[in-house]
Formats: sequence, structure tokens, C-alpha cells
Amino acid sequence: MNTNSNSYTIIYASVLVIIVAFLLAFVNSSLRDLQGKNVELDTKKQILSALGIREVQDAEAEFSKVVKSDMIVAEDGTLQTYEGAFITGYEKEYKENGRAHLFVCEIEGETKYVIPVYGTGLWGAIWGYVALNEDKNTVYGTYFSHASETPGLGAEIATEHFQNEFKDKNVMDGETVGLDVVKNGKVDKPEFQVDGISGGTITSVAVGQMLKGCMGHYTKFLTAKE
Repeated sequence: MNTNSNSYTIIYASVLVIIVAFLLAFVNSSLRDLQGKNVELDTKKQILSALGIREVQDAEAEFSKVVKSDMIVAEDGTLQTYEGAFITGYEKEYKENGRAHLFVCEIEGETKYVIPVYGTGLWGAIWGYVALNEDKNTVYGTYFSHASETPGLGAEIATEHFQNEFKDKNVMDGETVGLDVVKNGKVDKPEFQVDGISGGTITSVAVGQMLKGCMGHYTKFLTAKE
């Protein structure tokens, strides 16, 4: 075959593309399980962070020790054991299956409840976890993260300083979720509200909306009398 011909060039390029595509598909397939495990481990670290456990050598073991069960909140507010595989995308889970997950945990002999939350910030997705004390009404701890908020502004929701502001706040104001984030300096219900981030008002408000929207699915559980 004439290596200088157009047909040779086309055949050579086509074979090369097929080989590269095959190799990429093989590598992607080989790494899929590992990637899934890494995402699952990162999710577990986020849940532990909401419980104030941020520096551990073996997060998998610590998660198994602290998190006692993954539950589903039924329509009547009761808890049912979730039997499926560990979930990392709770927004999709709720929208597609209508299931509100809740983790029952134990810290130093005390029961804690961790609720996943998710929403949309200024530039992209935001999400997190809210840990509640056994009374189901006071915040024990929080964890928030984001996909693409502005560094130094909206991205500050991922800092411990902002997250620690929620500790001991009340969740329910009567039959509605009172936990909220308001514009910086505009707190008028300190038992429920947290100061927003200066210069990051839109993201701060989005966190408040995320809390009210997601935790609203748990109202019957949160207000049920033991």
C-alpha cells in the first residue's frame, strides 16, 4: 500500500482512533468500581464531619462504629430500615423514589440523627448533612459543600467557621422548619437563624432554602412525640 496516499492516511487514522477508544473504554471500566468506592467513602466522611468527626485515619471503620442504621422516613413520620445499597446522591433518590433518608447514629452513648440536604447555589449544586440531637430539634453539627461557588464568598459555606454557627440552633418553629440563613446582620430570631456570609448573600440564602426545603420532608418525624 502506498503510505503517501490519502486512503492510507484515512485507514491509519481510523485504526488509531478505534484503538484509543478501546483503551479509554477499558480503563474507564476498570476504574469504575474504584471510583464508586471513593465517592462512597467521601460521602461517609461528610456524614462524619456533620457529627464533628473530621480527622480520622480509618473513616470506613469509624462510620461503621458511629452510624447504626440508614433509615427511611415514612409518610406518617415513622422510621423504616433501608435495605438497599449505600446512597451517595440523595437528591436523585428523593426525586425518583420519594424516599427521605435519615442516619441514626450514636456519639458517646447519645443518639444523633443525620439528615442529608441538597440544593442549588449561585453557580451550581450545594449539599450537606445536618446532625440533630436526640430531641430531634436542636442542631448538633453540620457539614456543607458546593460544586462551584465563588472562593472567599459563597464557597465559605464549606468552612468550619460557617458550619459551627448552626450548633444548638432550633430546627422546628411550630409545625414548620425555622432553621434558616439570613442576610448578614439581619438575624431577628437567633434561636433559629444564622448570619449569612458577607458578600455571599445569594449562596447564603440558597443554604437557608435548602434547609427548609429538604428538612420539610421530615416534619412529621421531627414533630412526632415519643
